[in-house]
Amino acid sequence: MPSSRRGRRRREGSRRRVRLLEPALLLLLHHGPSQAYVLLERLGEFGVEAMDASIVYRALRDMEGRGWVQSTWDEVDTQGPPRRVYRLTSEGDQALAQYTDLLAETRSHIEQLLGAYRQHMREGQGDHH
Repeated sequence: MPSSRRGRRRREGSRRRVRLLEPALLLLLHHGPSQAYVLLERLGEFGVEAMDASIVYRALRDMEGRGWVQSTWDEVDTQGPPRRVYRLTSEGDQALAQYTDLLAETRSHIEQLLGAYRQHMREGQGDHH
């Protein structure tokens, strides 16, 4: 594969993870308040692993700016310096619901495309079989 395609594919995979980052964070926070490092560890449950921590922190700040999450400093339950704890807001709950609708719609389109591909391959017509 030419190097330009390899780089492009790497960037596209990164964008896909970023697109899943916000709904994954919102869902994790839907379960209850959490510190960012715990969220970062749990992102793999949704296929969003090996993400740079700065991207996750930036996403949390952006979501806080949109009113989807709020954060407070936890000075009691930490061993060491205070830690920021993130909580889902009602606006974040609504955003999560919208994301899940969009993801379901996207899944439907993907299933349609894969079904068409499989049928095409079964029929064996065309140049590339």
